[in-house]
Amino acid sequence: MSKKYLFYISQNYSFEILRPLQKLIRDRGDNCAWFVEGIDVNLSNFLNGELQLKNIDDVKRYQPCAVFIPGNAVPNFISGLKVQVFHGLEWKKKGHFTIRGLFDLYCTHGEITTSRFNQLAKQHGNFHVKETGWPKLDPLFQTTPLELNTTLPVVLFAPTFSPNLSCAVECFDEIKRLVNTDRHYWIVKFHPKMKKQWIALYQQIVRDNYQIIKADSCLPLLQRADVLVSDTSSIISEFLLLDKPAVTYKNADPGEYLINITQPALLQRSIELALKGSEELIKQIKLENSKTHPYKDGLSSQRILDAVDELIASPVLFEKKKPLNLLRNFKVRSKLNYWRL
Repeated sequence: MSKKYLFYISQNYSFEILRPLQKLIRDRGDNCAWFVEGIDVNLSNFLNGELQLKNIDDVKRYQPCAVFIPGNAVPNFISGLKVQVFHGLEWKKKGHFTIRGLFDLYCTHGEITTSRFNQLAKQHGNFHVKETGWPKLDPLFQTTPLELNTTLPVVLFAPTFSPNLSCAVECFDEIKRLVNTDRHYWIVKFHPKMKKQWIALYQQIVRDNYQIIKADSCLPLLQRADVLVSDTSSIISEFLLLDKPAVTYKNADPGEYLINITQPALLQRSIELALKGSEELIKQIKLENSKTHPYKDGLSSQRILDAVDELIASPVLFEKKKPLNLLRNFKVRSKLNYWRL
């Protein structure tokens, strides 16, 4: 019999993360369906042929053998193995290593996260960890770059949305000034959760060497850009995997693989330094990549499904039970307006 898998999503970025998994599931002759929690997902993003379950009753009747979650929560009353695939590579952000007692399997991306989650697995005794890589990156190295009619060096500006980490406001004046110098071509990509008033700031800039990209996929942008400007966003780790340099503003934990600054006035000089791409900088970037996400084979989805199938076939008997999570499960039920047992 064919297997049934479920994608449980609450943000638009989930489509790009999970579609490589969907393709592999279908190639295997198995089935997958999507369920949207909340109101933040643009339903027009669904493609023809993608099965969307309309409510929790449909989900329960579907009876998936595994549920893939890029977010932080999933109802415990849905059947199947609960699999955390993460919504980004940025492990420095608050909450990345928070154990909520909801997941059976954490599919980690590289040594930096795997080692920490293995420690937490021993401590909590109620979930399994498997290093697989991130499904979103399976098509990264085959993606066609964004088409731009320019001979200028291309700078991708992609700040995070978190108010305590984002450089969007503090760097606005300097970025506006740099755009007006016509030394680079700027493409801007905002996080789906970015504050509207911050986006409005950048919408004021109108130049031939500047555009805000609204497409969901970041991969063509990563391929096209020569340098990334960001802060503590997950997109930094994705960009570095192409062995290209990133300039960060007040990064939460900067390493030698980043050109990190603490003043907007240093941005222009840092971009020029990044474009030169010293051998030592590229060496540090490659070293960081080996720890963050060493996989460039496009087979992370394969490793995830293999890990899931292995755990389903030979369930691990955990030392401890998951916590009741009464408050968290109440909040999930409240959000879904679902109170049946």
